Amino acid sequence: MRLFQTTLFAAAAVYAQTAKPPTAYTVTQVSSMMVQGAVTTVYRDGSKAVVDSSHPPVQPGAAASHTRAFYDLAAGKSITWSPDRASIPCGAGRFSGSWGDPFEASAEMMADIAKQQPKETGTDTVAGLPAKVLETAQGPMKAKVWVDSKYGLVLKAVITGPDGKPQTLLEVQKAGFTPPPAAAFALPPSCKDAAAAPLMPTEGERIAAETGGKAGAYADALMPPASPNSCTVLFKVVRAGTLQPVAGGYQVAIDRSVNLDHLASYSTGMSANGHATFSGGSIKEVTGEMRNGVLRIENAPAQLEMDVVFGKGGDSSALIYRHCFKPETTLMLVVKNPEKLSDGADWLWVK
Repeated sequence: MRLFQTTLFAAAAVYAQTAKPPTAYTVTQVSSMMVQGAVTTVYRDGSKAVVDSSHPPVQPGAAASHTRAFYDLAAGKSITWSPDRASIPCGAGRFSGSWGDPFEASAEMMADIAKQQPKETGTDTVAGLPAKVLETAQGPMKAKVWVDSKYGLVLKAVITGPDGKPQTLLEVQKAGFTPPPAAAFALPPSCKDAAAAPLMPTEGERIAAETGGKAGAYADALMPPASPNSCTVLFKVVRAGTLQPVAGGYQVAIDRSVNLDHLASYSTGMSANGHATFSGGSIKEVTGEMRNGVLRIENAPAQLEMDVVFGKGGDSSALIYRHCFKPETTLMLVVKNPEKLSDGADWLWVK
């Protein structure tokens, strides 16, 4: 959806100066940028915030998702839990940078607007707030955006593609600019231990520890969007800390025909001696194609479903988004213990 965002918000010379964003508010919005029909409510009161997110099943038979995250903005600490699934433990961690502030996201969108020249076509009201209406028809997409007149909050965004069918990517349902009730920031009793637990490392700290180097030299392979250009992917399994290759003792399967609109359901069977069989979608075992611990994937597609099985040691399967930093770009599965995958594993691109 980054392409949509760039097309949608890449221009606004007509956008006027707005007031400083509030630090106390409640904003509920429906978004289809990542998952169709996702509903997010953000509560903030000064240095504390809560982001409540839910979305319908992403594929038939899957469960709906509902998560809640508390952010201590001053301490850089977060606590997440699932309100509807008590079996999922609370998690505590650290964060830096963006945490889900709708005003920050709107500012980033509007900062890109200088690249195009939209027209202010009128005024309207969205969620009870007065809004300026901006429209642009540059490029293959026509965009219409409703922007809060006071704070610059993007209230609604609609894109019309070449087929002439409009798609609402974002719409604010409710917005209030007073401190939310204290109950909005309450942690469930089950999170008491997580709140007192030592903080988990940030993503950058975790990647740096796993690679023995700078986190900036690597990219999370599970994060969209995929790069528009293709490349040859060199895949290998390495040990965390040293990045020494793990030459064997595992099986690899790939589905090169992933359809994000109709995701396949995959399953892995395991024999008594630890040999895996793969099924679902167009997944195919490619272990025999590896040479000296490296699997060469020519002309890699935008998305790959990959499954690496270490016999009875466990397996790591993931939807990989292509990131081509070079004509030949390395993809690594970094594992802490090949005999016990539950100790931790990460899919990383080498920049």
